[in-house]
Amino acid sequence: MTDIATRATRRVASPGGRRRLNGGGPRAGTVLAFVFPFFLPFVLFYLVPVGYALWQSVRVVRRTGGQYGTSYTTFGGFEQYTKVFQNDEFWSSVGRIGLFGIVQVPVMLFVALVIALLLDTPLLRLKSVFRVTAFMPYAVPGVIAAIMWSYLYSPQLSPVVDLLNGIGLKPDFLGPGAVLWSAANISTWLWTGYNMLIMYSALQSIPQELYEAARLDGATNWSIAWRIKVPIIAPSIILTTVFSIIGTLQLYAEPAVLRQISSNISSTFTPNMLAYAVASGNNYQQAAAISVVIAVITFVLSFGFMRLTSKRAGL
Repeated sequence: MTDIATRATRRVASPGGRRRLNGGGPRAGTVLAFVFPFFLPFVLFYLVPVGYALWQSVRVVRRTGGQYGTSYTTFGGFEQYTKVFQNDEFWSSVGRIGLFGIVQVPVMLFVALVIALLLDTPLLRLKSVFRVTAFMPYAVPGVIAAIMWSYLYSPQLSPVVDLLNGIGLKPDFLGPGAVLWSAANISTWLWTGYNMLIMYSALQSIPQELYEAARLDGATNWSIAWRIKVPIIAPSIILTTVFSIIGTLQLYAEPAVLRQISSNISSTFTPNMLAYAVASGNNYQQAAAISVVIAVITFVLSFGFMRLTSKRAGL
């Protein structure tokens, strides 16, 4: 078998073998026909907007003849970025969203992992019902979910608040110390099922023979879950964590909706809200610079986390 494999390898590596393989392969035009439907939207709706944002971020508006003179746009280098880094509201929003991610992301992924492990255990009944129930919140649009939860948070409308007030707890879900976690609760409710589905799909690919061998060695369901299943699906956990980091830095819908009923959420509550508020003031160059900085922070955090965890996991 070794000699046969060696001769086959040599035939493929020979010039004649390469000619035969290339002759039987797809033509360049066929490859382009398949790639073009993806490549064109990718360029138009991703590369072009990114390039335009970068271009806008290095331009500034100048005026001739004083404050009420004629305005013109010119190249400003890193002037917009300097203003971003000197903006206290920007750093406050980054710190707020950092605290949000440090707490919300681990809690959400832990809940998603526990649900995925429960769905994968043979002891659970009605798995399809629980799987659909856990995934169903993801089917709700983010704005609709935020509106629904804002109704439950409102002191004037919420039956939950009335019930808790009746037993003497008197919660203030929209207060200055709680409104960030109220938004975190909406995100957790909305995205736990999505992350659970990724982890559960990874669990389904594990061979059942591995569990049977572990049980023969005396392993319990608990030890199988945390010593076999979790290490094997570590790549999926890393992937969901990277997605969650990216989503955290893009947080907008939940606080923007809660802002309509709470004075404790400003227009600069998150970095994305700050960029929108600046753009609403017709300062598109400054908003573009903020967006670029957010994108760089997102890339550094997500790529750095992936590199760090991949090395530790041996991936």
